[in-house]
Amino acid sequence: MSAEQCGAILVGMMGAGKSTIGRRLAANLRLPFLDTDGEVERRAGVTIKEIFAREGESGFRGRETRVLIDCLNQARLNSAVIATGGGIVMNDANRELLKCAGIPIFYLHATPDVLYARLKNDRKRPLLQDSDPRATIDQLYTLRESLYREVASVVIDVSSRQSTAVERIQLALDGLGGTRSEC
Repeated sequence: MSAEQCGAILVGMMGAGKSTIGRRLAANLRLPFLDTDGEVERRAGVTIKEIFAREGESGFRGRETRVLIDCLNQARLNSAVIATGGGIVMNDANRELLKCAGIPIFYLHATPDVLYARLKNDRKRPLLQDSDPRATIDQLYTLRESLYREVASVVIDVSSRQSTAVERIQLALDGLGGTRSEC
């Protein structure tokens, strides 16, 4: 089994491009694409914004953990590319699940300036619907940066060009070895 067939997990801040890059990577590798945020919404039948409004962040995070477990199980069986929600690393159990999954984890890193430029007009992300979204991005980045690095096999800088991230991930996968056990 080639390294690409192990799949990949993408972590990083909102706005880093996990879903966009994940879809492209999955297509290139001819693997299924799983998006934890999309799966939470599909199962709930409502948007993440609505889940936050009804259940708060803790309600959403509980749903997110259940979806992560299911996505990881599916990826272990069939290989897949998984894009995670930006806050998934805030939960200790989620970080352990990610680290023990046996699938390479890529931290898609972008600076807070870049993230703000990408997200400043976004109206669907609950955590940015406050009076100072830039300060929120800075705060989240400060809280999460070390946690992304803790779980990551490889850090991919996506501050300047997301378009080359897929190729860089594929090169990194090639360098990680040739069997699932090496992933």
